Amino acid sequence: MPFATAHTVSLHGAVGHLIDVQTDVSPGQVGVTMVGRADTTINEARDRCRMAIINSHLDWPATRRITILLSPADLLKRGTHFDLAIAVSVLAAAGTVRAESLEQTAFVGELTLDGNLRSVTGVLPMVLAAAERGIRAVFVPEPQAAEAAMVPDMSVLGVRSLGQVVAVLCGEEPPDAPPVAPASGARVLAWRGQERLEELDLEDLLGVADARYAVEVAAAGGHHLLLSGPKGSGKTSLAERIPGILPDLSSAESLELSAIHSLAGTLDPAGGMLTRPPFSAPHHDASKASLIGGGSGIVRPGEVSRAHTGVLFLDEFPLFRSDVIEALRQPLESGDVTVARRDESVTLPARGMVVLACNPCPCGDYSGDVRFNRCTCREVQRRDYRNKVTGPVADRVDIVRHLPPLRKHDGVVDLEPPESSATVRGRVEAARGRQAERYAEESWRLNGHAPGPVLRERWPLTKAGQQAVDNQLYDGKLSRRGATRAHRLAWTVADLRGLERPGIDEVETALRLRTGEPLLLSMLERTG
Repeated sequence: MPFATAHTVSLHGAVGHLIDVQTDVSPGQVGVTMVGRADTTINEARDRCRMAIINSHLDWPATRRITILLSPADLLKRGTHFDLAIAVSVLAAAGTVRAESLEQTAFVGELTLDGNLRSVTGVLPMVLAAAERGIRAVFVPEPQAAEAAMVPDMSVLGVRSLGQVVAVLCGEEPPDAPPVAPASGARVLAWRGQERLEELDLEDLLGVADARYAVEVAAAGGHHLLLSGPKGSGKTSLAERIPGILPDLSSAESLELSAIHSLAGTLDPAGGMLTRPPFSAPHHDASKASLIGGGSGIVRPGEVSRAHTGVLFLDEFPLFRSDVIEALRQPLESGDVTVARRDESVTLPARGMVVLACNPCPCGDYSGDVRFNRCTCREVQRRDYRNKVTGPVADRVDIVRHLPPLRKHDGVVDLEPPESSATVRGRVEAARGRQAERYAEESWRLNGHAPGPVLRERWPLTKAGQQAVDNQLYDGKLSRRGATRAHRLAWTVADLRGLERPGIDEVETALRLRTGEPLLLSMLERTG
């Protein structure tokens, strides 16, 4: 039969599209024609596949005209992972492999000239997309078989060479081939740096009860947080301890996060699926593309997407470039980012907690208390520094906390030692469990992700609580966006306290968290 179809997957962001690689081998002018909006890397596959087939001691139809269609033809296709599907499709059309053996099977991998395979990035989202479209078996480079096997009910065959693929399809004994080098390389080592964070504990921090409670509420509801205060007040220490109070990821969250890191090339195939919330803390000199996502050719996830379901910590936030600060509006508001290019628009998930930290002035010593104020900055410098965090960005942050400078006796007069991360984590898990029950039929999981109109209609505040929010709204202390965020915070406070519905006390606590006012001692005692 001079015609055959193999399957592979084209990735656009984290979304995969099943591609039919259709090949026709027939009499005519000798040559290889490839159609279907292929980029340069795929067009080069004609030479890679030809030499890989010849050097694998297989028959290349050298005296025939070969036409290869990547269908659907209107979809732009990029990447070297098309090689294996193209080569198998040509061999099936030429009669070396039975065309029927390619049904419900996908092929992913880059070929070298000697017929061996090389690993590629994004295998997990590719296999996920293939499974959703009825594919039941997939051939991938051997080091990425464990990654592909994360997808339930998928038969995964890890191979080293084109010769081994053909042997399996023909029911023969696969020949020996050299091992395939992993694709991720040293990049996966960056993930292991998070192991240090698991050793940090909240019980190490003294004298910051107000901020500790704010962090607990943020973790329980997935709310964004802004920490301000002079240097040495504990902003970074608090932020680094947030992963320790977050529960393990659910199976759905784990699969989502693993797929994003597979796409970014930072997933360690030997480590299995990611089960702990990630923590990302890019330097303030980071570019917009590295933080939000982008790159030439294939769009790669940025730090905000790699921190999906976890924490993105932006220390010294006013020092980030203005275009980076403004680009955070979308992920802060909607929980995803859209990267637009001339030929495509890619949307990536970014539903992590964004934690911002900033000093009150460039030198970091300014304090509202004149007794402790060692600032040498002029007022105009302090004003310009604060104005770098623009109003629209600050309005999208749920919780604002100011940490005062550490005093001589902070923590010494506490009647009880600070709670450990394990204790706080138990309350956070319980609060998230209540949210999971409440939003079981919805597309979101946490209070911080709930749409405002739906929240007001189906989960309203009490009459007194709504009146308290409206009073601050009409007094100009809250924007309408801020009122929605206060509503979400009230539900999270109620979930932490084990209440069925937030009352006036929970709303007042939420308003103080939202506006940055100090919390009352009685509010903090309710968390015990």
